[in-house]
Amino acid sequence: QVQLVESGGGLVQPGGSLRLSCAASGNIFNIYAMGWYRQAPGKQRELVATITSYGSTNYADSVKGRFTISEDSAKTTAYLQMNDLKPEDTAVYYCNADLLLVGLPTRRGDYWGQGTQVTVSS
Repeated sequence: QVQLVESGGGLVQPGGSLRLSCAASGNIFNIYAMGWYRQAPGKQRELVATITSYGSTNYADSVKGRFTISEDSAKTTAYLQMNDLKPEDTAVYYCNADLLLVGLPTRRGDYWGQGTQVTVSS
């Protein structure tokens, strides 16, 4: 019913940049918010950044000033621009969407992408 397709991960040297994309498709009536989470080996999944349909953003303290979340005009694709990457940013990055499905009864929930690997290493 809903697909979140991520792209843009890869291997980058410390200080480098990457841009992640997440495209949402399917029986979507409305997207309330989209976000990026990450999970490093042996650690819990943690919030990186979120953006609401009104454009309000929120960032983890560890990425403030380095990462920027944005979305396209249709509000169905979210981007994460990551600058000044550090080895501790290495993780699988997951896209998340809080959305409402088309149809009745109303069904609202969290959906996740499959994840994209980001590795920061020299």
